[in-house]
Amino acid sequence: MILRRGLIVGVVLWLGMVSLRADVPKGLETFDAVWTIVRDTHFDKTFNGVDWDAAKAEFRPKAAAATTTADLRTVVRSMLARLGQSHFSILPATEDSAAARTAPAGAASPGFDVRLVGRDVLVTTVEADGPAAAAGVRMGWRLTSIGGKPVAEMVASLEDVESVGKDEGRVAALEAWRMIHGRLNGPSGSSADLAFEDGAGATVTRSITRVAEQGQPVTVGHLPTMYVRVNNETRTTPAGRTAGFVGFNVWMASVDRPFQKAIDQHRGAAGIVVDLRGNPGGLAAMMMGIAGHFVPDAIPLGVMKTRDNELKFTVNPRRVSAAGERVDVYAGPVAIIVDGLSGSASECFTGGMQSLKRVRVFGQRSMGAALPSQFDRLPNGDVFIHATGDFVTADGTRLEGRGVIPDQDVPLTRKALLAGRDAPLDAALARIDKMVDGKW
Repeated sequence: MILRRGLIVGVVLWLGMVSLRADVPKGLETFDAVWTIVRDTHFDKTFNGVDWDAAKAEFRPKAAAATTTADLRTVVRSMLARLGQSHFSILPATEDSAAARTAPAGAASPGFDVRLVGRDVLVTTVEADGPAAAAGVRMGWRLTSIGGKPVAEMVASLEDVESVGKDEGRVAALEAWRMIHGRLNGPSGSSADLAFEDGAGATVTRSITRVAEQGQPVTVGHLPTMYVRVNNETRTTPAGRTAGFVGFNVWMASVDRPFQKAIDQHRGAAGIVVDLRGNPGGLAAMMMGIAGHFVPDAIPLGVMKTRDNELKFTVNPRRVSAAGERVDVYAGPVAIIVDGLSGSASECFTGGMQSLKRVRVFGQRSMGAALPSQFDRLPNGDVFIHATGDFVTADGTRLEGRGVIPDQDVPLTRKALLAGRDAPLDAALARIDKMVDGKW
């Protein structure tokens, strides 16, 4: 969840000069900047129980000994990992081994998405007009190799990650997605040589040309360009009622207008489904306006707690349509779908709406990465994302590490995907039919 952006000026702490090798520019200056920013801005003065001075004493010599910028980043990331919290990360200004595993924002794609289900990487969505669809790729196919490298080997490398914490495999699922997308994506016009296992168990090979990511490009400060997409459709419930289906991929200001138009279109619908699967978050302030399409009162969704202050995220009721006409807030049933890649603002919004008992949540438990954060440019050019607040919903639920727990858990299964079914959406639409007197 991004709150603001800006450069930290004048906070670099010099604790003795140590000569660095020429291939690690501003290495100690960068390390000291990260340590100092955490010291001065972390919302918890106990640093989640970590002795932050001792962490510097342990890791600073390792930073001084780093022989490459990639090694320096590894040291910094290891120190940040001691905090055991989300939203502490380094975005490299130049590529390193960790960055190579993660697709940069805006990278060209073969036109499908995947999720880790058990030990299998399954195709979960295929863009209707994309190159994968044209090549005959189908939902539920198991991805078995990328560029000749077995996917099973990639997933096996995550065994240590999966065993960390009681996260029900959510960390491994996220890391698998990052790793796979880092290999699936590439330069526009290049080819991805892929192998799949189809529903009958046969091996299918395809060479798919990557195409540029679609959507409205948005740049926030020093972060990579993001491509905003809003999906608006009309769906039918099992009983034949009309329902709105609206989803977006990142919380950016350019979502607001098309989302408002979508709500206007569906004001007479039997229910509205908001799809936040795979949405990693974005601008926190947007939650208040999006919630205002469904909540008529200016009441808190939750509270952000910083080291010294509290900030209430209060619903902003939306009583004017996109055309400027007076309207009532949508009062019908609202379902939200999340999964293990729904994070940050998506979790805070969903958890906040759930705490108000205004929505019913379907899908799988969310990421559990719900700390408001800021970002700063470091002396070596990298960008440091760091948490500066904690978020608690209106009923006191802390989402960090816990995630949003769906009211109706709907696991991903290969059987449903191969049948072309969107099981969480099906469950949400079926539940809309069961609404009685305006209540779930």
